[in-house]
Amino acid sequence: MSQPHANLPRTSEEDTPPDQTTTQRQRQFLEDVDQKAVRRAQARNKDRTGNMWFGLGTFGMVGWSVVVPTLIGIVLGIWLDEVTAMGFSWRLTLMFVGLVIGCLNAWYWITKEQRQIESERERRRHE
Repeated sequence: MSQPHANLPRTSEEDTPPDQTTTQRQRQFLEDVDQKAVRRAQARNKDRTGNMWFGLGTFGMVGWSVVVPTLIGIVLGIWLDEVTAMGFSWRLTLMFVGLVIGCLNAWYWITKEQRQIESERERRRHE
């Protein structure tokens, strides 16, 4: 004769045979790994959409960091051309100086952002 509760799952680890307990632990471990993989994939997808806006913002920041010093150099050069009578153009000279300063400024910001991105990636790898 069969026992009435033979097909019901056992509820405590003491009652379960060792091989079944190991299987339950393995299943739990695999579920935990799956959940972490899903969270990681979601974080990557979130980063990809955020990177587009971050890239546009960085592009704008770099553009303005070059344009503003160049325009300041041009305006200052126009004023100096009006005030002084020199054999060369202050306008072109200060435009070039402003462009160089702007490019150095953009290089500074890009390297700073790149270091920050790399340190964030390293932090994520170690988690």
